[in-house]
Amino acid sequence: MPKYNKLVRDRIPEIINKTGKSYQTRTLTNEEYIIKLQEKGFEELKEFVDAKDKDSSLEELADLLEIIHALAEVQGSSIEEVEKIRAKKAEERGGFKEKIYLIEVEDD
Repeated sequence: MPKYNKLVRDRIPEIINKTGKSYQTRTLTNEEYIIKLQEKGFEELKEFVDAKDKDSSLEELADLLEIIHALAEVQGSSIEEVEKIRAKKAEERGGFKEKIYLIEVEDD
């Protein structure tokens, strides 16, 4: 039986069950859950960076967004609160639409 030892989406056990295969899971503690979400975020970000086409890139971005939703919720917040913070920072400091790449700043 292959070992995965990773956080999976909520319906994965149901999907495995439909194939007739047996599996083993456990419920993580909140502390473990946060760590595994962070690890999954890095995994999904790497998959986004490695994506070879638009469809794959968008799928990986959707996965990252799902991780962000879960991280906001486990922090006792919501994606709406995260979006408010993002919008405030964009208003105060701008976004990344202008593609500005800072080379250096003269130090007095």
